[in-house]
Amino acid sequence: MTATQGNLAGLSRFIFRAPRWYTSVTFALVLAAVTGIAAFDSRFVLDDAWQGVFFVGIPTVLASVGTAYVDNALGGQLTPNRASLLALFCELIVIAFVVGAGVVSVLTAFDQEFVLDSLLVSLAAIFAFRLLVVIAVSRSSLPVAAIAASIQPAAAAALLAVYTGTTSALLDDPTLRRFLSRPDQAPPELQFLQPVDFGVLALMCVLYAGAVWLFLVLLDRPWRSSLGVSVLDFIQGFIGHIAEGSRELEDFFEELGEEALVPVTVLSVRRPDGEEKARFVLPMIHPGPMGEIGGGNLPKRVATEADGLAFPPHATAGHDFNLVTEREVDSILSAARSAYRELEFTDRATASRRVEEGDASLLGQAIGDDAVIVSTFAPGFADDVEYAVGLSAAAEARAGSLDEILLVDAHNSNDGLEGEDLGHVVPGSERSFDMIDGAGKLGAELAAADRGQLRCGVAWDETPWEPQEGIGPLGIRVAVFEVEGTRTAYVLIDGNNMEPGLRGDILAALDGIDDAEVMTTDTHIVNTVEAENQVGSSIPDDELIALIAELTEQAIDDIEPVEAGMASEKATVTVFGNDRTETLASTANAVVSLGGALAVTFILTVLTVSIGIFLVTGG
Repeated sequence: MTATQGNLAGLSRFIFRAPRWYTSVTFALVLAAVTGIAAFDSRFVLDDAWQGVFFVGIPTVLASVGTAYVDNALGGQLTPNRASLLALFCELIVIAFVVGAGVVSVLTAFDQEFVLDSLLVSLAAIFAFRLLVVIAVSRSSLPVAAIAASIQPAAAAALLAVYTGTTSALLDDPTLRRFLSRPDQAPPELQFLQPVDFGVLALMCVLYAGAVWLFLVLLDRPWRSSLGVSVLDFIQGFIGHIAEGSRELEDFFEELGEEALVPVTVLSVRRPDGEEKARFVLPMIHPGPMGEIGGGNLPKRVATEADGLAFPPHATAGHDFNLVTEREVDSILSAARSAYRELEFTDRATASRRVEEGDASLLGQAIGDDAVIVSTFAPGFADDVEYAVGLSAAAEARAGSLDEILLVDAHNSNDGLEGEDLGHVVPGSERSFDMIDGAGKLGAELAAADRGQLRCGVAWDETPWEPQEGIGPLGIRVAVFEVEGTRTAYVLIDGNNMEPGLRGDILAALDGIDDAEVMTTDTHIVNTVEAENQVGSSIPDDELIALIAELTEQAIDDIEPVEAGMASEKATVTVFGNDRTETLASTANAVVSLGGALAVTFILTVLTVSIGIFLVTGG
């Protein structure tokens, strides 16, 4: 992961799930009642609370109920949960404006009229915000989106017009006037509103709508020029994902994707009676980009397919090989099933060997004419190994007369997302040659090494930790391979990389083992919490190490004669594609920076113009 990709991954901190619509409505009404008590000054507190519910809460309820219905009727796709959350957020904006204006009026010479002017500005502001969200989510044109966006401010304005008597000038019928003009029932704080103020509100809404249109045009240009897609596609998908866990973001990624052919390698270990004991599955893709989007939950999907204890370690592939949709995982699993059917089992294997080459350390052992190799750059820091580097290293290992190579990126030592160099192992780098040369030497050693009876034991614990603590649903899994009395432990943690130094402490704590390596799955389930949520950053090291040591002892106790087989198949999948991740990350980061500055500029500009309008109209 590069620095720009790390910044993009940081968007995961915004991920949450929209509450049910009735939860948002209930909270909005309670908040409106509290606001009424603070804003109005009648003889009874309950009267103040009711006025708050009436003038602040009712428009929110109408927007919660009506926005999704109107938007869907016009061809949009705003859901009730999202509509209610949007209405609640807009209510908070109105309250913030009014409370802020009230504080200013108390501390300065401004009177109640200033507070009411601020109320009108807040209604125009929420119209603009709602318009932006509706356009982004439903991809409606601006005039169409304005219909659904106007429900909340229009409802609030209508109530104000009725209870300030503004409507009386428009109504000739006494009966209508009796029902639709009730200034005598309005709080005295609202009596300063005049008919011209509602004209000013309409003018500001038109002004703000134009600002939203211009803002989106300027924000969209970099996406159109560099990626050929609209920023609204990304915003729509991202809002859907963070609010309700929808797959709309995958539709956006699919537009960017490129077809790729990726090897899927399977190593199955079974008892002599044919019952599977463990299954290693290694597709050369990256389990990202975040959460369960794309291949983010690939390790868990792999685990549900295996009869024995599943081990889905991290392959040598970076973010360019993120699957664009979760549907692509089906192709991976299909290839794994095909490879499993081609397995030829043997009970002969070598003891493990380790080769140190520059910064790279590779542990491996041959099983028949195949080999499993685990590469790490610990105690140095590294993130993903590029696809081309992994292919080259595997090819170099096979040059020693081996057939299949299951090459794992241990992904077990990283110092975070700071700085420009985040440890990506790219073609042409010194570390890429360390890994390739080391794989060649190890492959030659394993090809020439003596074979003996293979024995294996496994153990697993789901662990008491959750994704927010850096551990995914697969927990911790340990497999111990024993050949001629030499024991090698393969520890797999369902997490995304590890804190520096932790891998060494774990290895030092394993008793009864001749060599071992600690691997992570690189699951991106843990990155719905934050972009950097490595194993060891949120849980005590001593508890983690103690659990791994205990599981290793259980795996040793479980050792028994086995036979194993390895095979590979290729899967055709759609991935982000070469350099597309970097382009997306760079564009998204630039737009986030540009969008923030642009938004502040637009907000200050329209507020300044609004003040000018009030001064000219005498509001």
